[in-house]
Amino acid sequence: MSSASTPSLSVVLDPVAVEIIEQLKREMEQKLAARDQIIALSEMKIQRLKEELRLERIKRYGKGSEKLSDLQLQLLDQEPAVSSEEIQAESERDPLTEDEASQSSTRPQKARKPHPGRNQLPAHLERVEKIIACTPEQCRCGKCGGTTRVIGYEETEVLDMKPVEFFVTVLKREKRACGRCPESGVQTAAPAERIAPKTLFSDAVAIDFVVKKYCDVQPLYRQRATLKRDLGLDVALTTIDNAVLRVGELLIPMVDVMKRDLLAGGYIQADETYVGVQTDEKKGKNHTAYFWQYSSPGKGVVFDFEMTRSGEVPRTVFKDFRGILQTDGYAAYGDDVGAEGMVHACCMAHSRRKFIEAVKVNATSKAADGDSSRVVALMDALFVIDREAREQGLSIADRDALRQERAPALLNDLHALLMEMKNRVLPKSMAGKAVFYTLTRWKKLTLFLKYPILELSTNLAENSMRPISIGRRNWLHLGSKEAGPKIAAIFSTVESCRRLGIPVRNYLAEVLPGMADRSIQTLGRLTPAAYAAKMAK
Repeated sequence: MSSASTPSLSVVLDPVAVEIIEQLKREMEQKLAARDQIIALSEMKIQRLKEELRLERIKRYGKGSEKLSDLQLQLLDQEPAVSSEEIQAESERDPLTEDEASQSSTRPQKARKPHPGRNQLPAHLERVEKIIACTPEQCRCGKCGGTTRVIGYEETEVLDMKPVEFFVTVLKREKRACGRCPESGVQTAAPAERIAPKTLFSDAVAIDFVVKKYCDVQPLYRQRATLKRDLGLDVALTTIDNAVLRVGELLIPMVDVMKRDLLAGGYIQADETYVGVQTDEKKGKNHTAYFWQYSSPGKGVVFDFEMTRSGEVPRTVFKDFRGILQTDGYAAYGDDVGAEGMVHACCMAHSRRKFIEAVKVNATSKAADGDSSRVVALMDALFVIDREAREQGLSIADRDALRQERAPALLNDLHALLMEMKNRVLPKSMAGKAVFYTLTRWKKLTLFLKYPILELSTNLAENSMRPISIGRRNWLHLGSKEAGPKIAAIFSTVESCRRLGIPVRNYLAEVLPGMADRSIQTLGRLTPAAYAAKMAK
């Protein structure tokens, strides 16, 4: 039978079968959609993990300004003993794209300062002359053979030193009695005022322990080893520790006065950092406690020691504070911190760092890297305004005028770019997290236009905590929670002296003797700020 003669047959399917086929199609489409969603989520997770891995490698191997390639980081990861110098020698920056090159050329550049020349040694230091004589050949004239005479000197000043010299001071208190009236008894001279009357060490040595540990980050056990090595003096570590803690104990009331003065002002920067503490509750493991730092530009620094990082700490400290509080993005500094009317500002530098991390981890993704780089460039331009104000010695009012002139346009461009990035970047990526962090705090980040006294960042507060961060690598932990407030008082004093330009050793030597017998009302005249004002007169 030919195909032409074959009758056309219409296929009639059972309605039940049709429904089953449609249901199978829908189920298949749902499964494919679910699989596509799983693949998309997996790709996002892989990208996020890649970013975290690259960031960890950069933190471990690279310096802050380096941009290492993925291949370099993988190679370095196979070399556990590689040094930072070897990494620096092996790392090179990626070539700039045309857009990045144009940005870098238009970015305001810091003017190069002229070289200051040879340092001038302080005039107050003692001058000891040492004459270097000419050789015998130079003392005779090469023409007539006569003796030459000295016509002057070629002078060069060098900083010199004497090795530390320890000695024993024998304190002899007079004892007097009347030879004719034995019943009148014996009179003994009053003991000299000392920081720790019963300790083995003089005030100068006790202060030296404090300065070496909390300024030079030299642990007490190393100082003890130095005494044994250089003097043959094998003193117990607890004896040195008690002398240091006595200094902190004496400083606590004065630091309380500093804290009240700080809270009475209108602007405070706050931050916190952790420290390990040995406790009886955790055998073989340190408890994580915190130093909470409060300060204000141009003023002193106050540290509080707390065994927790709970938000209850700032709520207690700032319960009556109605000024401006500037912090990082930590949630403990929430809206319930401070009295009614307190203004909470945030730190632009913390936001900038997140975009710096995004630039580093997205080195292979030019689009994301370009967006983050533009954000960093705009933020840098804001910091340039304040830098120019500092270099020109402008007042706060004049700095505000400079900000009002140049900052609004930069902020508008920055906000527009962030809104564009919000729709392009993955929310869980480094760039996405940086965008979310900045936009959610945008109002608090831009309050410097409304309040001229505000700094763009809390870098001053972070710099004050640097000795603690460095110290954790050396003295490791605190011996007890009771020692915490005493050490916080020492840090408060040391950092206040550093910020105010006061010689900490001289300051402690002047205020500590007799501190235990002073009234609370007189402590206001002994703070580092009061001492700096007295020195300035």
